[in-house]
Amino acid sequence: MKRLVDPIGLAGVAAIVLLAAAAAFSSFVLRPLEQRGALMQERLSQKAPPAESGKVAAVYEFLKKPEETTDWLAKLHAIGSATGVELRSATYRTRETEGRIERYEIVLPVTGSYAQIRDFLKRALAEIPVMSLDSLSLKRKDDSIQAEMRLTLHRVKS
Repeated sequence: MKRLVDPIGLAGVAAIVLLAAAAAFSSFVLRPLEQRGALMQERLSQKAPPAESGKVAAVYEFLKKPEETTDWLAKLHAIGSATGVELRSATYRTRETEGRIERYEIVLPVTGSYAQIRDFLKRALAEIPVMSLDSLSLKRKDDSIQAEMRLTLHRVKS
């Protein structure tokens, strides 16, 4: 042992031990993880089973509606008028997505009673089947409620 330590020193022996530990770690830990990752990548690249692809096709078919975004917005405004909710200016933007579904986000501040706002949401979600409610914040002001709704229209890209 002393003959080995003298020519390379204690630092050299430590380096050899660390090198051996790194080789063992690579062989027994990293290689199996790389193989597992390659197997998972292969599974992901395979096509979805027919049952799953049928469900996805059904979602696309459900979201494929002849109405344009402006038609849905007009309907949303009409529902607001019918329920007595005061619709103020809203902000709209399209979310870029990589898939086939387009998301049109709407931030809609409204004022009304709790019952009016609840009725507005109930009717809007029933009459606009491609819309979802993402968030709702309510704030009481005098005798009315101010609400900020975040809604999303989901459409299949054409």
